[in-house]
Amino acid sequence: MAEANSFRTENIRNVVVLGHGGSGKTTLIDALCFASGASRRKGSVGDGSALTMTTPEEKAHAMSLELTVAHAVRNGTKLNFLDTPGYMDFIGEATAGVRVADAALVTVGAASGVEVGTELVWELCEKRRLPRMAFISMMDKAHANFAEAFAELKEKLAPGAVPVQIPIGAAEGFRGIVDLFTGKAHFHKPGTITGEYEEGPVPDEVADEVENWATELMETLATTDEDLLDRYLEGDEIPLEELLGALAGAMAEGEVVPVFCGAGEQSFGVRELAQGIVDLVPAPGRAGEIEAVGADGEPVALRAASDEQASLLVFKTSTEPHVGELSLFRVYSGMVVNGSALRNTRDGATERINHLATPQAKERVDVEALYAGDIGVVAKLKSTRTNDTLSAAGSDVTLAGVEFPRPDIAVAVRGAARSDEDKLGEALGRLHDEDPTLIAEFNPELRQTIVRGMGELHFLVHFERMKRKYGVSVETETPRIAYRETITAPAEGQGRFKKQTGGRGQFGDCWIRLRPRDRGEGYEFISSIKGGVIPTKYVPSVDRGIREAATKGVVAGFPVVDFEAECYDGSYHSVDSSDIAFKVAGSYAFRNVAEKAKPALLEPIIEVKVTAPDEYVGDIMGDLNGRSARVLGMEPLGGNTVIRAIVAEAELNKYASALRSITQGRGHHRRKMLGYDLVPPMRVAKIIEEAAERED
Repeated sequence: MAEANSFRTENIRNVVVLGHGGSGKTTLIDALCFASGASRRKGSVGDGSALTMTTPEEKAHAMSLELTVAHAVRNGTKLNFLDTPGYMDFIGEATAGVRVADAALVTVGAASGVEVGTELVWELCEKRRLPRMAFISMMDKAHANFAEAFAELKEKLAPGAVPVQIPIGAAEGFRGIVDLFTGKAHFHKPGTITGEYEEGPVPDEVADEVENWATELMETLATTDEDLLDRYLEGDEIPLEELLGALAGAMAEGEVVPVFCGAGEQSFGVRELAQGIVDLVPAPGRAGEIEAVGADGEPVALRAASDEQASLLVFKTSTEPHVGELSLFRVYSGMVVNGSALRNTRDGATERINHLATPQAKERVDVEALYAGDIGVVAKLKSTRTNDTLSAAGSDVTLAGVEFPRPDIAVAVRGAARSDEDKLGEALGRLHDEDPTLIAEFNPELRQTIVRGMGELHFLVHFERMKRKYGVSVETETPRIAYRETITAPAEGQGRFKKQTGGRGQFGDCWIRLRPRDRGEGYEFISSIKGGVIPTKYVPSVDRGIREAATKGVVAGFPVVDFEAECYDGSYHSVDSSDIAFKVAGSYAFRNVAEKAKPALLEPIIEVKVTAPDEYVGDIMGDLNGRSARVLGMEPLGGNTVIRAIVAEAELNKYASALRSITQGRGHHRRKMLGYDLVPPMRVAKIIEEAAERED
């Protein structure tokens, strides 16, 4: 690990790089870091050698799969880049990046334009009111069209989008950009992979376009400030530094989205983009005070200043062989010095910050201190995990953590061998620590280990990682459905338990009525015993017996719900009656009466919210109809349609894969449990048969 200088707060920029999968994020970061000299070689996504592709899984799938931090240095300013996956199964990683960034750079493919993934990450930025800039990427690819990509961006996402550069040529003819502030053309040198360029006059082919867009840019900036507008209308020449300040202010307020362009593979435009980030992205703390919560639960305002008490937020945890657990964090206030002790405000544990470093993808660059606003990494913290706050002793402030999306796609797993089964729980727990959107638990009712995540690829990658890191292989199967049973008609009957074994016997006798209740109302027990036919002290035992028997129903062995049990008569023996005897009698009574009360099967009902481009709505509706779904409604969403439907959980097996196939990867869905409803008669026999097979 190399030594590096620490950067002061005003010389730090934190940028999360977001976009649809394949829009050029990772290639662009690789080019930015290489052109600045912060990385030693220029890599490629295609062969898995790009700077921020650090895991074997990323190389195997040829895509970014987790949040990775790298940095470049431009004119004395450190640019921290948070590379995020574009595949929506890993949206949790993008969410973490958005939480700790001061601005977002959104990549839009010059040929593909705005896609579903672009819209999703834009929504993440909207929620945090994060300043944004855009980069029209891959201008050197076939069918690249800056004007069309920009028009889509402006129409669908960013009404305040305005170019600060325009390209010279496109596809094979792409050879440079024009800086609309200076009016100079930058002609890039083919084959120089460090982004070098020569300045020259604007080519005639784009002269009119440059004039139009330069006017648009100036008018946009002038309208952000009355004094600037007056001077612009009077024809005054406004200094470049003042124009950049106006643009930075408008971007910070969310009024303007500056748009850059280039080609990451050839490093065209990367130096200009790096300078644009220095000029336009706010330094940490420029947005104002940082919200936190004190030990007493009251709000606390922090400043991104070195004279504050230190506080940092751990936003990602990972494990590396031969290194152990690594914690990525952002310093929000004060400064963190190598060897210092900080307190975990969640559990009160003291953590020693040894081997303090700044991340450069999979490498760690040693530093002696990190100032407020910087991003660091430290190994082998004792008890700290993702979303924990570490603060200086005595300050006890807690920073808001990452609001990870709720995983709602499920798969059942079991160890491929007995040795795998023994280690499965611990391995799944470690994977959850690394990615909180992967949640696992053993369900005793279903007798399966259920893993919840964001989609099939999410599962595949984590199971590959589990085998590589922890030596645990798994087999997957469809999660069993948590069916329920209920009764649909009132009935009554007796439960009698008598046992004589030569000494004191056992005797309990009760009569009960069962009545159905409305869906979701649960179980209720009523005692109507009069005249002491069952002593008061034994009545609760009848209730316990009914409850216990109801956990295993009479149709297919599933728990019985939504019914009322009334105990109205019975008898007892002064010597032989006991709590256990009446509990057994209550269970006998339930089984006898439930069989006469027209028992029925219930299944979980899910509300599905599908978001996809308009052109796929017909196919999606056809697929939902095939799953016996009931569509609740449709709403337009900027070129997309949101479809809400109710469907039985049993019909949603592998729906994420089906939707991805229908929409060519551009659709996604979320689920919410609504409750239970009756299983259609034609499916009851199959469910009973499957339940019997499992019992055997």
